[in-house]
Amino acid sequence: MENKIKIIVDSREMRSNVVKKLYEMGVQIEAKRLPVGDFLLSKDVCIEKKTVSDFLQSLMDNRLFEQSKNMVSNFEKPIIILEGIDDIYTERKIHPNAIRGAICSLSVDYKIPIIESSGEEETAIFLHMIAEREQIGKNKLVKLRGERKPLNKKEIKEYVVSSFPGVGRQTAQNILKHFKTIKKFINFEKKEKKKVKNVGSKTIKRIKKILEEEYEK
Repeated sequence: MENKIKIIVDSREMRSNVVKKLYEMGVQIEAKRLPVGDFLLSKDVCIEKKTVSDFLQSLMDNRLFEQSKNMVSNFEKPIIILEGIDDIYTERKIHPNAIRGAICSLSVDYKIPIIESSGEEETAIFLHMIAEREQIGKNKLVKLRGERKPLNKKEIKEYVVSSFPGVGRQTAQNILKHFKTIKKFINFEKKEKKKVKNVGSKTIKRIKKILEEEYEK
């Protein structure tokens, strides 16, 4: 079958109904642990599938834009499929404008289109249609790509600081702009840390606890 459509699927998605539906549609599935995205449909197209719950959680813990950056860095046509869009403003206690801002940023800043899906069956249909457009007659073979690109020095510093509890990427940038180095941030007094935007007393207390607690074997 020369026109058989092939999709590389992240191994963590193999038990989903999306994959089951793709099998039923005659798609050749190859399972791999993907470092970027959930589905590879061609050498250009990478799909990140998120339920509304996944989307909101990744927005809250700052993974959303890190994942998006990795997709944009590795693929010409990254796409996010968002399942269950009707519940996006009621699922969590997040201000609607924060959600709208994230969606706008993905579309405008990262140039990642967002496809709205009612559920897993419709997601499978979208995947099949996009893979068909990419593969049939275009000789765009699906290849395993998407190795994470190494972080530069600036990103490593942001990553280290953002690993502290209550510190997201933007707050990490504020901290580094104020203190200049990670060492100065760790060693400065509590009152000095309070001068940094978005760093409150609770965050300072949690960071202090992490720095001073002994490691448990």
